Amino acid sequence: MSVGSTKNEQNLASGNTKPKILEAKYILPFILVASLFPLWGFANDVTNPLVKAFKDIFLISNAQSSLVQFAFYLGYGVMAIPAAIFIRKYSYKSGILLGLALYALGASLFIPASLYIEFNFFLAALWILTCGLALLETTANPYVLSMGHPDTSTQRLNLAQAFNPIGSLTGMMIASSYILSELKVAEFRAEEQASNPEYANMLPSVVDGKLTDALVNFAQTNPIEHQAMQAADLITVRGPYVAIAVVVAILFFVFLFNKLPKTISHEHPLTGKELKETFARLIANKCYLEGVVAQAFYVGAQIMCWTFVIHYGMTSVGLTASEAQSYNIVAMSIFLASRFICFFLLSFIRPGQLLMILAAGGFALTIPTIFVGGMTGLYCLVGISACMSLMFPTIYGIALKGMGDDASLASAGLVMAIVGGALMPPMQGALIDSGELISGVPSVQSSFILPAICFVMICLFGYRAHVKYKI
Repeated sequence: MSVGSTKNEQNLASGNTKPKILEAKYILPFILVASLFPLWGFANDVTNPLVKAFKDIFLISNAQSSLVQFAFYLGYGVMAIPAAIFIRKYSYKSGILLGLALYALGASLFIPASLYIEFNFFLAALWILTCGLALLETTANPYVLSMGHPDTSTQRLNLAQAFNPIGSLTGMMIASSYILSELKVAEFRAEEQASNPEYANMLPSVVDGKLTDALVNFAQTNPIEHQAMQAADLITVRGPYVAIAVVVAILFFVFLFNKLPKTISHEHPLTGKELKETFARLIANKCYLEGVVAQAFYVGAQIMCWTFVIHYGMTSVGLTASEAQSYNIVAMSIFLASRFICFFLLSFIRPGQLLMILAAGGFALTIPTIFVGGMTGLYCLVGISACMSLMFPTIYGIALKGMGDDASLASAGLVMAIVGGALMPPMQGALIDSGELISGVPSVQSSFILPAICFVMICLFGYRAHVKYKI
């Protein structure tokens, strides 16, 4: 049981008051911790477009460029459990400070990576950055849950998570305005298309292939000019990461010199026997285990939908990378608005039921995304974001409800589930590279069968949470 919820629970037991979402003494700490939530939103969404950008800059396949997401989300899988043990041994504040330090270090490593013009160096920098993100998420989510009564924990986390899309929108706009639209490789593609007017009568997917072939030919016949183009583009790519490294370093000192309340007991540190007992309790908790699986499918679906919207817009509609990214910004705006709407709806609808309904909606929207294509398919792909807005914090809240001090390690399992974002985008990239999965349906469109499967699994968890676990 969290220390801060005691008074609230006593009032509830005596019938004096309904538990508050946030007590007055937690307002300032909540604001400070909530300020962290945009940080991983920014990192996620300024990085998503790099899959397409690096594909053109380094002339690699879709599967290879998707290693950006593999490296980015692998940090969550590696760091989550060590982060939970660290937090339990020391404090939530210590976890935040270490997470911010690793975040700043990884972002600043984009400088040497761009100077060496080496794709693998960027992957290493992203991995270090997300080790920091794993610490921050493993810390911030259960910390917010602990700031009050357990009955309002899901609403409290939804409120904090509502700030995450602000960072995501910022990342998307910077990616669109200061990365994708400024790349020399994008200028090359535009000039190549302008010099071949016959491309106007071809399918967008065919044109995209021809432009890529022209870029490969340019690299082979003009290696010095191509290397200069690469160097210029990588300097453009690194700019936002250097800027966020400075912001994160400032936040490090803000947290260093501010006192945060202790809401976790250190009477039972996660070592030896206690660690084994905690693992045993978590493994025996079916709702928690199902929540971890559902979270992996959700993160995979989210990353696939937001990463490959650029590919979809370019190959199914004929947009430029920057134009396609603008639809990602629309999707995130819808996601943000829907997050606040769903936060309101949770006052009237149980979390499991609302999760089930929205997952079914996400599945329904993937059908025209796959089979209709064009602008209609793109609009449906954008609309999926409205359905996804509730999912992460609600799955998190359902799985962790009533965990008490076990929440730190349980949270690590849910953060590890973010590794779904590392595994599924490369699978979708491989489907795109393999050609038509469904006869007559372009490979980019048919690849969205993977998010469709994810939404079915999330819907099943929502149903079980609502019907079996009464949450």
